[in-house]
Amino acid sequence: MPRRHSLTIVVLLAIAATPAHAADVLWAAKAQTMPLQVVGYATVEPRSVLRLRAGVAGTIANLTAQPGDPVGANAVLGQLTGPSIDTLLAARRAAVTTADAAFKAAQQELAIERQKFAARLSTRGTVARAVAAMSNAQADRDSAHAALAAAEDMASIRAPQAGRVLTVDAYAGQRISADETVLTLLPENDLWLRATIYGTDADSVSAGATGQFVPAGGGATIPVKVRAVVGALRPDGGRTLNLVSVATAPGWLDGETGTVTLDAGTFSGVAVPTRALILDQTKWWVLVHTPKGDVPQEVALGPSRGGLTLITAGLAPGSAVVVEGAYLEFHRGISERYQPPD
Repeated sequence: MPRRHSLTIVVLLAIAATPAHAADVLWAAKAQTMPLQVVGYATVEPRSVLRLRAGVAGTIANLTAQPGDPVGANAVLGQLTGPSIDTLLAARRAAVTTADAAFKAAQQELAIERQKFAARLSTRGTVARAVAAMSNAQADRDSAHAALAAAEDMASIRAPQAGRVLTVDAYAGQRISADETVLTLLPENDLWLRATIYGTDADSVSAGATGQFVPAGGGATIPVKVRAVVGALRPDGGRTLNLVSVATAPGWLDGETGTVTLDAGTFSGVAVPTRALILDQTKWWVLVHTPKGDVPQEVALGPSRGGLTLITAGLAPGSAVVVEGAYLEFHRGISERYQPPD
C-alpha cells in the first residue's frame, strides 16, 4: 500500500507541473486597461420612405418621374384628371369667386357707413355691424381659398420634401383610386445604418456609443453613433443596432454594406501575449513559470489588441507566463499520461 500511494503522488505531480526549460521565454503579466471594441456587419438603409398617394380618384397625367430621379421640395411629379376632380375644382373655384365678391361688397359697405357716420348720417352701431359683416366675409373668403388650394393639392402628386424617387407604382393614363400609392420617395439625407452584432460583447453596447463604418467597397471611413439598440434578439441570436452618421452629409449610398466598429467602454485585466494562450477542451490556459516548473493555469479571456490579450480571471499581476512553445510544452507527454479505457 505505501508503494502504491507513492506512485500515485508521482503521477499527480507530473500532471500538475512540467519541468522548466532553458528555452522558455517568459512574460511578466501586468495589469492593464484596454478599450473594448465590438465589430458587426452593417448595411445602409432608408430610415423612412414616403409614399405619395392619390388624394382623390382619377386618371394619372404628366407622370414623368423615374426611379433614381432627384426631386425638390414641393415639386409636382404628376397630375390627376377626370370628371370627379374637374367637378370638385369647378365647385371650389366658383365658391372662391362668390366669396371674393362678398368680401369686396362688405368692404365697400363698410367704407360707405364710415363716411355716413363722419357726416352724422349713420350711427356707431351701424358701423360696428358693417365691420362684423366684413370680418365674416373675409373669413369666408379665406376658407374658400384654402378649400380650393386643398383640392388643387389633391389633384397633384407633390413631393413633400426634397429626396430621390425610389419606385414608380403607376403610369400615365392609369385610373387610380383615392389613397392608392403612386410613387415612393426617399427623403434627402435620411439614410442610416443597420448593424448586427453577436456574442456577450453585444450587451455592452448602448445608445450613444460611437464608432466607425468601413464600406466594403472601399472609400472613406464614416464616423457613426448608435441611435438605438433593438430590444428583441434576431432568430440567429444577433442584436440589431440602428446607427446614424455623425457627419451631416456622410456620402453613403442606399444598400451599401460594410463593417462597423464600436467603442464600448474599457476592459481591465492582466495583459499577456496572445500567442501564450492555449486552448484545450473548450478552456483557455497559460503556463505559469514557478520555481517547481511550468504550471498550467486556467484563465478567462477578455478583449485582444496589438498582440496582447487581457486575462479577466485566473492570473495575478506579476506572474511569469511562458510565451514561446507554450502550446507544445502544455501538451508534452499527454500520450504518456493517457490511459486507454478498459
